[in-house]
Amino acid sequence: PPPVFRVSKNSPATPAPAAAPHPLDPALELARHSLSLMQALVNDYTAVLVKRERIDDELGENEFMFIKVRNRKVVDNKIVVPFSVYLQFLQPAAAKGREVIYVENANEGKIIAHEGGYKRMLGTHFLDPNGFLAMKGQRYPLTDIGLENLVHKLIERGEKDKRFGHCQVDLYPGGKVGGRACTILRVVHPEKQPHYDFHIAEIFLDDEWKIPVRYAAFSWVKNVYDENEIIEEYSYQKIKNNVVLTDKDF
Repeated sequence: PPPVFRVSKNSPATPAPAAAPHPLDPALELARHSLSLMQALVNDYTAVLVKRERIDDELGENEFMFIKVRNRKVVDNKIVVPFSVYLQFLQPAAAKGREVIYVENANEGKIIAHEGGYKRMLGTHFLDPNGFLAMKGQRYPLTDIGLENLVHKLIERGEKDKRFGHCQVDLYPGGKVGGRACTILRVVHPEKQPHYDFHIAEIFLDDEWKIPVRYAAFSWVKNVYDENEIIEEYSYQKIKNNVVLTDKDF
């Protein structure tokens, strides 16, 4: 289908004036609106996260995780509810049963992890979320997981790309994630430049909730969307908002 809107700017990839309009402005406005909705209306949620990442130029297999997330809440500049995460790996078989927990400002900043199945006898491990063991096979630390963090990252990348002019942004209806209707926001950098992280990125915005539930990025290729050119993709499915998670969940 034709895009709902299309804006493009094909000037050379040189810094643009700060006040100049940019193709990413509508996308950033959507992202900031989405973030404000989540911060106001979503205290916590459960979901199935489907993740796939390229590490050292090797594309890994899909990982399926049941997740529980409690969003950080701040009152008078004080954290009254810490950001909290629980993961249980469902697939692949080699990781099935693995559990990981992180609670902001607890456990000396460490994540708590143990394997499932017969590997459980290896015991519980307290790991630096940015350390070698925790980051093995991961593009980002566990502290970056979750929908709010995803939007923060999207805004951060958008603001970075706004310094340059070579960009196209389209908005399409008709997307689906986990059976839920979505609108697809597509960002394209036509020319490969060292300051760009991707050729194409797609953000799927849930039509009802107005929040992103899938992000996928692709590198520069002749055959667009060739599976071999996936950089990273994350889909949040079976989301249940405001299930009233407590400290016992983490």
